[in-house]
Amino acid sequence: MLMLSDQRKDHIVSLLIAGHVQQQWMEYDIDSDLLTPADAWQMSIALPTSKDGQALSFKTVLKEGEKIKVQIGGETVLSGRLDACQHEVVKGSHRFTINGRDDAAALLDCSAPVFVQRQSTMQEIVAKIVRPLGITKVVIHAEKTTKFEKVNVDPGDSAWDTLVHAAEAAGLWPWFEPDGTLVIGGPDYSTPPVDTLALRWNGRSNTLIRLSENRSISGRFSEVTVLGQTHGTETETGKNSLRGVAKDSQVNWYRPKIVTDHEVDNSAVAQSRARKLLMDSRLTGYTLEAELYGHRTQAGTLWKPGQRIRVISEPHGIDGVFFLMGRRFVLNRNDGPKTLLTLKEDAVWTLDALPHKRKHRKGKNGALGQILDIAKPSWQQ
Repeated sequence: MLMLSDQRKDHIVSLLIAGHVQQQWMEYDIDSDLLTPADAWQMSIALPTSKDGQALSFKTVLKEGEKIKVQIGGETVLSGRLDACQHEVVKGSHRFTINGRDDAAALLDCSAPVFVQRQSTMQEIVAKIVRPLGITKVVIHAEKTTKFEKVNVDPGDSAWDTLVHAAEAAGLWPWFEPDGTLVIGGPDYSTPPVDTLALRWNGRSNTLIRLSENRSISGRFSEVTVLGQTHGTETETGKNSLRGVAKDSQVNWYRPKIVTDHEVDNSAVAQSRARKLLMDSRLTGYTLEAELYGHRTQAGTLWKPGQRIRVISEPHGIDGVFFLMGRRFVLNRNDGPKTLLTLKEDAVWTLDALPHKRKHRKGKNGALGQILDIAKPSWQQ
């Protein structure tokens, strides 16, 4: 069992920037969400109102674009860059407020290289998109990936949108790990829950401060149809009337959605696309929002998107396993460290990446979880 001093140490938030480590904060907000393109962070520090050597030292390293790492108890939870800095001095107050995003920010802000490529694997397309922006570590976390008949990137398309489009065509999704590794894949729903969160009438063994259940039919559909066609190539004739249909039995009246996708290569891709769009609509229809003290599970593990959590709430009539889609580590002047969790239905999001098996075979286009070390372009070496 951890002693109190160890518990406090496990919750210390450190910012590492240009050889400087800062750990004393008035406020912080460190976000991570699998559906958000770039995880954001913001921190505020109060400084002495008189001249102070340490304060001046911290000020000198706060330069926009500087690489940073955010750690909690020595474990890295985010890698990225400093976006903006506000230095405010008013009567009786002197503070810095800084914010930034993880390494996905470059993909979100910048345009993708313009190219047309045929008969390409996922690995080749990803490398073409992210390599010019200095991203060199990529993991394809899927049993198999799609081989693209043709990929066409137009001027002005963002690198993130291009990457998402390629990933979704294979039933996958991109996100960044805390160490800066780009992952293309999906969750493993065979992993056991990392913790149990409880809210009981008698208050005994409660671990939650707040639990909010949100349900809505808006954005949900009884069926999703994807229509597509492909142009002929040197090796294949064109295909017309490509069609994929997915139905949601939980929506018991007719609410159809038809989507046209001109880059669907075959009926299997159309079916996979329809299934994903239907599951995405289910994601919008149900959310649990939980708030609790500290930043770790009862076993001492930091909360992280992708975990599975059992939730028991007698007031809500809930007892089941949910998927952790997003989490926020927060601190303000009135409360101690807290964590805000966004939970979704289990086994709904990105189903085609990993089948529900504990053992996975080697994929057609590469090993499961294979790390691709993409060399930097010559101008960055």
